[in-house]
This record gives sequence, C-alpha cells and structure tokens, in this order.
Amino acid sequence: MSDLQFQISETTKVAMKARDKRRVAALRLILAEIKQLEVDERRELTDEDILEILIRLLKQGNDSLTQFRDANRLDLVDQEQFEIDLIRTFMPEPLSEEELDALITQTIAAAGAESMKDMGKVMGELAGAVQGRADMGAASAKVKALLAG
Repeated sequence: MSDLQFQISETTKVAMKARDKRRVAALRLILAEIKQLEVDERRELTDEDILEILIRLLKQGNDSLTQFRDANRLDLVDQEQFEIDLIRTFMPEPLSEEELDALITQTIAAAGAESMKDMGKVMGELAGAVQGRADMGAASAKVKALLAG
C-alpha cells in the first residue's frame, strides 16, 4: 500500500469513528476509484498512480461543479465543493505563479525548445515535474505564449 493510499485509508477510519457520514462517503468514493484501478491492472498502485486518480477526480468534480452552478442546484454545488476540498487535502502543495513560471522557463531551456513544434516535448517534461501541483491547462497556455513569441 502506498503512502498516499494509507493516508486516505487512515483519514477514512478517523471520519468513521467521528461518525462524519459526509466525509466517509466522499473518502469511500476515492478509495473505490483506487481499488477499481488496482483490480483492473492487477498490481499495487504507487503514489503517482493515486495522484493521477485524484487529479482525474478533481477535474470531474470541477466540471460537475460548473454544471451544477449553471443549473442553479445549490445543494449539489455544496456537496461537490466539499468533495473537491477533501480531495485537495491529499494533493501536493501547489506551485506559486513564480515557481511555475521559473519551472516552465527552465524546462524550455533544458529541452532546447525554440518554436511551437517543440511544445509536445516541453509539455511532456513539464507534466512529470508539476504533476498535481499546477493546472496543466494554465501551464500549457504559458508554454504556448513563450514559444510563440
């Protein structure tokens, strides 16, 4: 069991003892996703695998949150926001704008990127460095702006 999976399991146990049904339900959803991937791939997951699951759940949660707000479903907005906040507690510390900019500049220099043709190479290297610590959409926009001119 990876450290992150252990941390999620322990948090679930604490929530169960506190009889916090809302937190337990959200944590069980996360654990179910982890277990599903373990069963599908027939292997023990690493922290990186679990981080990918959490990133995917955050993305889905943000999409749902937008849809619920558009539909004026405030009860569902509250629940979805709660789940997003809970997932974020297991994510690594996010990068500041300055740290992200410096990392992007460093990655572009290390890859020897000079034009938009090199964007894929830069994004591939950047993805591993910022996994779970920055929005890849925002990072992609910054890389595109730097490589375009």
